[in-house]
Amino acid sequence: MLESEKLFACEDPTVWREMQRKYCSVLEAKSTGKGKVPGKLLELDKWFEEDLPAAIAARSECFLTRAELVKIMEWKLMKGKFRPRLQQLIGSNVEELVQSSSKKAFSLLPDVQAAITELCKLKGVGPATASAILAAGAPDKVAFMADEAVESIAELRPVQYTAKHYARYLQKMLDKASQLNTVDTQQEWTPQQVQRCLWTCAVANQIQPSLLEELNLTDTADTVSKRKPDKRKTDEGRPSKRKKIV
Repeated sequence: MLESEKLFACEDPTVWREMQRKYCSVLEAKSTGKGKVPGKLLELDKWFEEDLPAAIAARSECFLTRAELVKIMEWKLMKGKFRPRLQQLIGSNVEELVQSSSKKAFSLLPDVQAAITELCKLKGVGPATASAILAAGAPDKVAFMADEAVESIAELRPVQYTAKHYARYLQKMLDKASQLNTVDTQQEWTPQQVQRCLWTCAVANQIQPSLLEELNLTDTADTVSKRKPDKRKTDEGRPSKRKKIV
């Protein structure tokens, strides 16, 4: 079981809050990796998490500029998998279309699927990039589709970059945020915060696993697994032959 999968199964809000506190440390560790410009990812992430939401909120109507769309893609590729072709496609969008499409998408919320569909009309924008755009303006309704967060949920592996797959993922983020909010008196959780914690856990396990040692995620996951036996086993303890539905 992946470490981030153990976190997703965890119901203890103190563990989640501690993971959230480690976000900046993990981001900094990732930003100093091989081939990375020191501090660039930290700069982009601060812009995405703080400056961009403030800029969107300050407008009479929520929308995105072409320059902001290009910068979101730069942030997304630096934080996750690098796909240079996407950067070129994003840059080919014209200002008027970016603003009109993003304005319409934000106006469609809380219908996230309709908003995603609208944004995907832009060149180089798929469900993952669309989710980043919407999460910047509405983190209480939308979670960025980070590969690491999606892969934290066994039934969603492998990642599929489709609107249908994103809808399943978002529901998981919403459900986990709701679950945490019923037991956590110290914090109001959003689906975007849940996503960020899962990303932190997955990336920390890849590049700095020592950060996870004090969290005791194994014990937490074991407790959950003991409470929820695997229904896929037969009475003899052998896997059933029923095919998995994707």
